[in-house]
Amino acid sequence: MQKEITKSTSLNLSEAIVLGMQENKAKDIVLLDLRNINNAVCDYFVICSGDSSTQISGICDAITKFTSKKLSEKPWHVEGKQNSEWILLDYISVVAHVFYKENRESYDLEDLWADAIRTDIPNLN
Repeated sequence: MQKEITKSTSLNLSEAIVLGMQENKAKDIVLLDLRNINNAVCDYFVICSGDSSTQISGICDAITKFTSKKLSEKPWHVEGKQNSEWILLDYISVVAHVFYKENRESYDLEDLWADAIRTDIPNLN
């Protein structure tokens, strides 16, 4: 059963992004809470992986659909949609990173932001 999200806060926005990721079977979803890190660029990073450029594009479309439907939020800026190897959806207070698996390992955002509080979201079957 899916959780109903109604109020737009950075945490609720993060939850809607996770639901969008799960809708298209994103893998290895991680939520990084950056709120207690000095000079952090936003409140949360939500990071996931996909197995193909088609899946990565689909995950981003699902994220956009969920955030629009649940919270009337749209990304302020989108990067990387052309090559679909790392797509960044910037919602100001939350940034979603959708990676092709090999690129995620190369950039290793989780290690770069190791001071953040990390929550691993279980993969849905």
